[in-house]
Amino acid sequence: MSPNTLLTQTLTAITPADSAMRQQARARLDQLAIPHGALGQLMDVAEDLAAITRTMTPSVKRKAIAVMAGDHGIVAAGVSKFPQAVTVEMVRNFLNGNASINALARQVDASLTVVDAGVAGDLTELYQHNALWNRKVAPGTADFSQGPAMSRAQAIQCLEVGIEVANYLAETTDIYATGDMGIGNTSPSSAIIACLCGCDIATATGRGTGLDDEALNNKIAVLDNALAINQPTADDGLDVLTKVGGFEIGAIAGLILGAAALRKPVVIDGIISTAGALIAASLSPACRDYMIAGHCSVEPGHRIALNHLDKAPLLDLRLRLGEGTGAALAMNLVDAAVAVLTEIATFEEAAISQADTTITTPQSQENATS
Repeated sequence: MSPNTLLTQTLTAITPADSAMRQQARARLDQLAIPHGALGQLMDVAEDLAAITRTMTPSVKRKAIAVMAGDHGIVAAGVSKFPQAVTVEMVRNFLNGNASINALARQVDASLTVVDAGVAGDLTELYQHNALWNRKVAPGTADFSQGPAMSRAQAIQCLEVGIEVANYLAETTDIYATGDMGIGNTSPSSAIIACLCGCDIATATGRGTGLDDEALNNKIAVLDNALAINQPTADDGLDVLTKVGGFEIGAIAGLILGAAALRKPVVIDGIISTAGALIAASLSPACRDYMIAGHCSVEPGHRIALNHLDKAPLLDLRLRLGEGTGAALAMNLVDAAVAVLTEIATFEEAAISQADTTITTPQSQENATS
Protein backbone atom coordinates (compact mmCIF):
# COMPACT_ATOMS: atom_id res chain seq x y z
CA MET A 1 0.00 0.00 0.00
CA SER A 2 1.19 3.50 -0.81
CA PRO A 3 2.12 5.58 2.28
CA ASN A 4 -0.14 8.34 0.96
CA THR A 5 -3.38 6.36 0.84
CA LEU A 6 -6.19 7.08 3.27
CA LEU A 7 -5.96 3.50 4.54
CA THR A 8 -2.24 3.73 5.29
CA GLN A 9 -2.61 7.11 6.98
CA THR A 10 -5.43 5.76 9.13
CA LEU A 11 -3.52 2.64 10.16
CA THR A 12 -0.54 4.81 11.11
CA ALA A 13 -2.76 7.01 13.30
CA ILE A 14 -4.11 4.14 15.41
CA THR A 15 -2.52 3.75 18.84
CA PRO A 16 -3.59 1.62 21.82
CA ALA A 17 -6.09 3.01 24.29
CA ASP A 18 -4.62 4.84 27.30
CA SER A 19 -3.64 2.28 29.94
CA ALA A 20 -2.93 4.95 32.57
CA MET A 21 -6.44 6.36 32.19
CA ARG A 22 -7.82 2.82 32.42
CA GLN A 23 -6.04 2.36 35.74
CA GLN A 24 -7.37 5.70 36.99
CA ALA A 25 -10.91 4.68 36.07
CA ARG A 26 -10.44 1.29 37.73
CA ALA A 27 -9.23 2.95 40.90
CA ARG A 28 -12.35 5.11 41.06
CA LEU A 29 -14.67 2.21 40.27
CA ASP A 30 -13.05 0.17 43.02
CA GLN A 31 -14.05 2.89 45.50
CA LEU A 32 -17.70 3.27 44.46
CA ALA A 33 -20.22 3.04 47.28
CA ILE A 34 -21.34 -0.44 46.21
CA PRO A 35 -20.02 -3.94 46.87
CA HIS A 36 -16.79 -4.43 44.95
CA GLY A 37 -17.46 -5.16 41.27
CA ALA A 38 -21.20 -5.31 41.85
CA LEU A 39 -22.07 -3.71 38.51
CA GLY A 40 -20.08 -6.30 36.63
CA GLN A 41 -19.57 -5.77 32.92
CA LEU A 42 -20.84 -2.19 33.06
CA MET A 43 -17.71 -1.39 35.05
CA ASP A 44 -15.54 -3.02 32.38
CA VAL A 45 -17.16 -0.85 29.71
CA ALA A 46 -16.66 2.23 31.90
CA GLU A 47 -12.94 1.45 32.05
CA ASP A 48 -12.86 0.94 28.29
CA LEU A 49 -14.52 4.29 27.65
CA ALA A 50 -12.11 6.15 29.89
CA ALA A 51 -9.14 4.52 28.17
CA ILE A 52 -10.54 5.14 24.68
CA THR A 53 -11.45 8.78 25.21
CA ARG A 54 -8.53 9.64 27.51
CA THR A 55 -10.86 11.23 30.07
CA MET A 56 -12.63 10.30 33.29
CA THR A 57 -15.77 12.01 32.02
CA PRO A 58 -16.41 10.40 28.63
CA SER A 59 -19.41 11.49 26.60
CA VAL A 60 -21.40 9.15 24.37
CA LYS A 61 -24.40 11.41 23.86
CA ARG A 62 -23.89 11.92 20.11
CA LYS A 63 -24.49 8.50 18.58
CA ALA A 64 -24.12 7.55 14.93
CA ILE A 65 -25.11 4.24 13.33
CA ALA A 66 -23.70 3.50 9.87
CA VAL A 67 -25.41 0.74 7.88
CA MET A 68 -23.19 -0.51 5.06
CA ALA A 69 -25.03 -2.16 2.17
CA GLY A 70 -23.65 -4.51 -0.48
CA ASP A 71 -24.54 -7.57 -2.52
CA HIS A 72 -22.78 -10.88 -3.07
CA GLY A 73 -22.26 -12.93 -6.20
CA ILE A 74 -22.19 -16.12 -4.16
CA VAL A 75 -25.99 -15.86 -3.76
CA ALA A 76 -26.11 -17.56 -7.18
CA ALA A 77 -24.82 -20.72 -5.47
CA GLY A 78 -28.00 -21.05 -3.40
CA VAL A 79 -26.62 -19.95 -0.03
CA SER A 80 -29.52 -17.65 0.88
CA LYS A 81 -33.25 -18.09 1.40
CA PHE A 82 -34.07 -14.65 0.00
CA PRO A 83 -33.50 -13.13 -3.46
CA GLN A 84 -30.89 -10.43 -3.97
CA ALA A 85 -33.58 -7.85 -4.81
CA VAL A 86 -34.38 -7.64 -1.09
CA THR A 87 -31.19 -5.61 -0.52
CA VAL A 88 -32.55 -2.69 -2.57
CA GLU A 89 -35.98 -3.03 -0.97
CA MET A 90 -34.48 -2.88 2.51
CA VAL A 91 -32.33 0.14 1.70
CA ARG A 92 -35.50 1.89 0.58
CA ASN A 93 -37.16 0.84 3.84
CA PHE A 94 -34.27 2.31 5.86
CA LEU A 95 -34.65 5.62 4.06
CA ASN A 96 -38.41 5.60 4.63
CA GLY A 97 -37.74 5.21 8.36
CA ASN A 98 -39.77 2.01 8.71
CA ALA A 99 -37.15 -0.67 9.37
CA SER A 100 -36.12 -2.24 12.67
CA ILE A 101 -32.91 -0.24 12.81
CA ASN A 102 -34.86 2.99 12.35
CA ALA A 103 -37.04 2.23 15.36
CA LEU A 104 -34.10 1.25 17.56
CA ALA A 105 -31.95 4.17 16.39
CA ARG A 106 -34.74 6.53 17.39
CA GLN A 107 -34.99 4.80 20.76
CA VAL A 108 -31.35 5.62 21.55
CA ASP A 109 -31.42 9.01 19.77
CA ALA A 110 -28.82 7.96 17.19
CA SER A 111 -28.39 9.31 13.69
CA LEU A 112 -28.59 6.77 10.87
CA THR A 113 -26.43 6.82 7.75
CA VAL A 114 -26.88 4.24 4.99
CA VAL A 115 -23.97 3.61 2.62
CA ASP A 116 -24.23 1.92 -0.76
CA ALA A 117 -20.84 0.21 -0.77
CA GLY A 118 -21.79 -2.30 -3.46
CA VAL A 119 -25.51 -2.91 -3.93
CA ALA A 120 -26.23 -4.81 -7.15
CA GLY A 121 -29.54 -3.07 -7.78
CA ASP A 122 -30.12 0.45 -9.06
CA LEU A 123 -30.43 3.01 -6.27
CA THR A 124 -30.27 6.08 -8.50
CA GLU A 125 -33.69 7.35 -7.45
CA LEU A 126 -32.66 7.13 -3.78
CA TYR A 127 -29.31 8.92 -3.93
CA GLN A 128 -30.98 12.30 -3.44
CA HIS A 129 -31.84 11.22 0.11
CA ASN A 130 -29.49 12.89 2.60
CA ALA A 131 -29.12 9.71 4.67
CA LEU A 132 -27.84 7.62 1.72
CA TRP A 133 -24.24 7.76 0.55
CA ASN A 134 -23.37 6.56 -2.93
CA ARG A 135 -19.97 4.92 -2.53
CA LYS A 136 -20.61 1.89 -4.74
CA VAL A 137 -17.35 0.02 -5.35
CA ALA A 138 -19.10 -2.27 -7.85
CA PRO A 139 -22.62 -3.70 -8.27
CA GLY A 140 -22.00 -6.62 -5.93
CA THR A 141 -18.97 -8.83 -5.46
CA ALA A 142 -18.04 -11.67 -7.79
CA ASP A 143 -19.14 -15.20 -6.90
CA PHE A 144 -16.25 -16.26 -4.67
CA SER A 145 -17.17 -19.92 -5.10
CA GLN A 146 -15.61 -19.47 -8.55
CA GLY A 147 -12.71 -17.14 -7.72
CA PRO A 148 -11.88 -14.01 -5.69
CA ALA A 149 -14.78 -11.87 -4.51
CA MET A 150 -13.02 -8.67 -5.55
CA SER A 151 -9.68 -7.23 -6.60
CA ARG A 152 -7.15 -6.08 -4.02
CA ALA A 153 -7.72 -2.50 -5.21
CA GLN A 154 -11.44 -2.88 -4.58
CA ALA A 155 -10.73 -4.27 -1.11
CA ILE A 156 -8.71 -1.15 -0.28
CA GLN A 157 -11.45 1.00 -1.80
CA CYS A 158 -14.22 -0.41 0.37
CA LEU A 159 -12.05 -0.09 3.48
CA GLU A 160 -11.52 3.55 2.61
CA VAL A 161 -15.27 4.03 2.14
CA GLY A 162 -15.73 3.12 5.81
CA ILE A 163 -12.88 5.37 6.91
CA GLU A 164 -14.39 8.23 4.92
CA VAL A 165 -17.74 7.73 6.68
CA ALA A 166 -16.07 7.73 10.11
CA ASN A 167 -14.15 10.90 9.30
CA TYR A 168 -17.18 12.69 7.90
CA LEU A 169 -19.34 11.91 10.93
CA ALA A 170 -16.57 12.57 13.48
CA GLU A 171 -17.36 16.21 14.19
CA THR A 172 -20.87 15.35 15.42
CA THR A 173 -20.23 11.85 16.81
CA ASP A 174 -19.04 10.59 20.19
CA ILE A 175 -19.70 6.91 19.53
CA TYR A 176 -20.26 4.87 16.37
CA ALA A 177 -22.19 1.67 15.77
CA THR A 178 -21.87 -0.68 12.82
CA GLY A 179 -24.72 -2.10 10.75
CA ASP A 180 -25.12 -4.08 7.55
CA MET A 181 -27.49 -4.97 4.76
CA GLY A 182 -26.80 -7.49 2.04
CA ILE A 183 -28.58 -10.70 1.11
CA GLY A 184 -26.19 -13.64 1.43
CA ASN A 185 -23.68 -11.83 3.62
CA THR A 186 -23.49 -14.48 6.33
CA SER A 187 -21.61 -16.59 3.75
CA PRO A 188 -18.59 -14.28 3.35
CA SER A 189 -18.74 -13.59 7.09
CA SER A 190 -18.49 -17.29 7.90
CA ALA A 191 -15.64 -17.68 5.41
CA ILE A 192 -13.77 -14.74 6.97
CA ILE A 193 -14.26 -16.18 10.46
CA ALA A 194 -13.02 -19.62 9.38
CA CYS A 195 -9.90 -18.02 7.86
CA LEU A 196 -9.00 -15.55 10.60
CA CYS A 197 -10.05 -17.63 13.60
CA GLY A 198 -8.59 -20.88 12.28
CA CYS A 199 -11.76 -22.93 12.62
CA ASP A 200 -13.58 -25.36 10.36
CA ILE A 201 -16.05 -23.76 7.96
CA ALA A 202 -18.85 -26.02 9.16
CA THR A 203 -18.33 -24.75 12.71
CA ALA A 204 -18.46 -21.13 11.59
CA THR A 205 -21.53 -21.44 9.35
CA GLY A 206 -25.13 -20.99 10.47
CA ARG A 207 -28.58 -20.84 8.96
CA GLY A 208 -28.52 -17.12 8.14
CA THR A 209 -32.07 -16.02 7.34
CA GLY A 210 -33.48 -19.48 8.16
CA LEU A 211 -32.07 -22.20 5.92
CA ASP A 212 -33.33 -25.75 6.40
CA ASP A 213 -30.91 -28.63 6.92
CA GLU A 214 -30.50 -29.40 3.23
CA ALA A 215 -29.82 -25.78 2.32
CA LEU A 216 -27.43 -25.37 5.26
CA ASN A 217 -25.44 -28.42 4.12
CA ASN A 218 -25.26 -26.93 0.62
CA LYS A 219 -24.07 -23.61 2.05
CA ILE A 220 -21.31 -25.34 4.01
CA ALA A 221 -20.22 -27.34 0.95
CA VAL A 222 -20.17 -24.22 -1.24
CA LEU A 223 -18.07 -22.30 1.29
CA ASP A 224 -15.70 -25.21 1.85
CA ASN A 225 -15.09 -25.43 -1.88
CA ALA A 226 -14.72 -21.63 -2.13
CA LEU A 227 -11.98 -21.62 0.50
CA ALA A 228 -10.18 -24.44 -1.29
CA ILE A 229 -10.31 -22.53 -4.58
CA ASN A 230 -9.24 -19.15 -3.20
CA GLN A 231 -6.71 -20.19 -0.52
CA PRO A 232 -6.87 -16.89 1.43
CA THR A 233 -3.80 -16.07 3.52
CA ALA A 234 -4.84 -16.24 7.17
CA ASP A 235 -2.35 -13.63 8.42
CA ASP A 236 -3.32 -11.08 5.77
CA GLY A 237 -6.72 -9.52 6.40
CA LEU A 238 -6.61 -7.66 3.10
CA ASP A 239 -6.10 -10.93 1.22
CA VAL A 240 -8.98 -12.56 3.11
CA LEU A 241 -11.25 -9.61 2.31
CA THR A 242 -10.20 -9.74 -1.33
CA LYS A 243 -10.84 -13.43 -1.80
CA VAL A 244 -13.92 -14.19 0.31
CA GLY A 245 -15.22 -10.86 1.61
CA GLY A 246 -17.90 -8.33 0.79
CA PHE A 247 -17.89 -4.63 0.01
CA GLU A 248 -20.09 -3.80 3.00
CA ILE A 249 -17.90 -5.95 5.27
CA GLY A 250 -14.83 -4.03 4.10
CA ALA A 251 -16.65 -0.75 4.70
CA ILE A 252 -17.53 -1.87 8.24
CA ALA A 253 -13.87 -2.72 8.84
CA GLY A 254 -12.94 0.73 7.56
CA LEU A 255 -15.43 2.42 9.88
CA ILE A 256 -13.87 0.58 12.83
CA LEU A 257 -10.36 1.60 11.76
CA GLY A 258 -11.52 5.19 11.30
CA ALA A 259 -13.11 5.27 14.75
CA ALA A 260 -9.93 3.90 16.31
CA ALA A 261 -7.77 6.49 14.56
CA LEU A 262 -10.12 9.18 15.90
CA ARG A 263 -9.98 7.66 19.42
CA LYS A 264 -13.72 7.11 19.52
CA PRO A 265 -15.56 3.95 20.63
CA VAL A 266 -17.44 1.81 18.12
CA VAL A 267 -20.16 -0.69 19.05
CA ILE A 268 -19.99 -3.83 16.92
CA ASP A 269 -23.23 -5.47 15.81
CA GLY A 270 -23.73 -9.09 14.69
CA ILE A 271 -21.80 -11.68 12.72
CA ILE A 272 -21.35 -9.53 9.59
CA SER A 273 -20.06 -6.57 11.59
CA THR A 274 -17.83 -8.84 13.65
CA ALA A 275 -16.37 -10.32 10.47
CA GLY A 276 -15.52 -6.73 9.56
CA ALA A 277 -14.00 -6.30 13.02
CA LEU A 278 -11.77 -9.32 12.38
CA ILE A 279 -10.54 -7.75 9.14
CA ALA A 280 -9.87 -4.47 10.97
CA ALA A 281 -8.02 -6.23 13.80
CA SER A 282 -5.90 -8.15 11.30
CA LEU A 283 -4.81 -4.85 9.76
CA SER A 284 -4.39 -3.07 13.12
CA PRO A 285 -4.38 -5.16 16.30
CA ALA A 286 -4.57 -1.96 18.40
CA CYS A 287 -7.99 -1.12 16.97
CA ARG A 288 -9.49 -3.85 19.17
CA ASP A 289 -9.16 -1.45 22.09
CA TYR A 290 -11.86 0.76 20.55
CA MET A 291 -14.42 -1.99 19.96
CA ILE A 292 -17.38 -2.71 22.21
CA ALA A 293 -19.23 -5.94 21.41
CA GLY A 294 -22.91 -5.08 21.33
CA HIS A 295 -24.36 -8.58 21.43
CA CYS A 296 -23.91 -12.22 20.49
CA SER A 297 -26.26 -13.52 17.81
CA VAL A 298 -27.51 -17.06 17.23
CA GLU A 299 -25.06 -17.52 14.34
CA PRO A 300 -22.41 -19.99 15.64
CA GLY A 301 -19.55 -18.15 13.97
CA HIS A 302 -20.34 -14.97 15.84
CA ARG A 303 -19.28 -16.30 19.24
CA ILE A 304 -16.13 -17.78 17.69
CA ALA A 305 -15.24 -14.37 16.28
CA LEU A 306 -15.96 -12.55 19.54
CA ASN A 307 -13.78 -15.01 21.46
CA HIS A 308 -10.99 -14.48 18.93
CA LEU A 309 -11.24 -10.72 19.45
CA ASP A 310 -11.39 -11.27 23.25
CA LYS A 311 -14.66 -9.34 23.42
CA ALA A 312 -17.51 -10.11 25.81
CA PRO A 313 -20.91 -9.19 24.33
CA LEU A 314 -23.13 -6.86 26.33
CA LEU A 315 -26.33 -8.64 25.26
CA ASP A 316 -27.41 -12.14 24.29
CA LEU A 317 -30.99 -11.83 23.09
CA ARG A 318 -30.98 -14.51 20.34
CA LEU A 319 -30.93 -11.79 17.69
CA ARG A 320 -30.21 -12.64 14.07
CA LEU A 321 -31.34 -9.59 12.12
CA GLY A 322 -28.28 -7.45 11.53
CA GLU A 323 -28.85 -3.87 10.34
CA GLY A 324 -27.10 -2.63 13.51
CA THR A 325 -30.04 -3.54 15.73
CA GLY A 326 -28.00 -5.32 18.41
CA ALA A 327 -25.47 -2.49 18.49
CA ALA A 328 -28.26 0.07 18.86
CA LEU A 329 -29.75 -1.83 21.79
CA ALA A 330 -26.33 -2.04 23.44
CA MET A 331 -25.90 1.72 23.25
CA ASN A 332 -28.33 1.94 26.16
CA LEU A 333 -25.85 -0.02 28.26
CA VAL A 334 -22.94 2.13 27.10
CA ASP A 335 -24.89 5.14 28.39
CA ALA A 336 -25.31 3.27 31.67
CA ALA A 337 -21.57 2.58 31.88
CA VAL A 338 -20.84 6.31 31.60
CA ALA A 339 -23.33 6.97 34.40
CA VAL A 340 -21.59 4.38 36.57
CA LEU A 341 -18.23 6.09 36.10
CA THR A 342 -19.38 9.69 36.42
CA GLU A 343 -22.48 9.76 38.66
CA ILE A 344 -22.06 7.16 41.41
CA ALA A 345 -20.33 8.49 44.53
CA THR A 346 -17.36 6.78 46.11
CA PHE A 347 -17.51 5.70 49.77
CA GLU A 348 -15.53 8.80 50.71
CA GLU A 349 -17.71 11.17 48.69
CA ALA A 350 -20.89 9.69 50.13
CA ALA A 351 -19.47 9.48 53.68
CA ILE A 352 -20.41 5.81 53.88
CA SER A 353 -18.41 3.42 56.03
CA GLN A 354 -16.80 0.63 54.08
CA ALA A 355 -17.15 -2.99 55.07
CA ASP A 356 -14.43 -4.37 57.31
CA THR A 357 -12.40 -6.59 55.03
CA THR A 358 -10.30 -8.09 57.84
CA ILE A 359 -10.52 -11.87 57.72
CA THR A 360 -11.49 -13.37 61.08
CA THR A 361 -10.12 -16.84 61.79
CA PRO A 362 -11.18 -19.19 64.61
CA GLN A 363 -7.75 -18.68 66.21
CA SER A 364 -8.08 -14.88 66.20
CA GLN A 365 -11.54 -15.16 67.76
CA GLU A 366 -10.11 -17.36 70.54
CA ASN A 367 -7.29 -14.86 71.17
CA ALA A 368 -9.79 -12.01 71.32
CA THR A 369 -11.77 -13.68 74.10
CA SER A 370 -8.87 -14.91 76.20
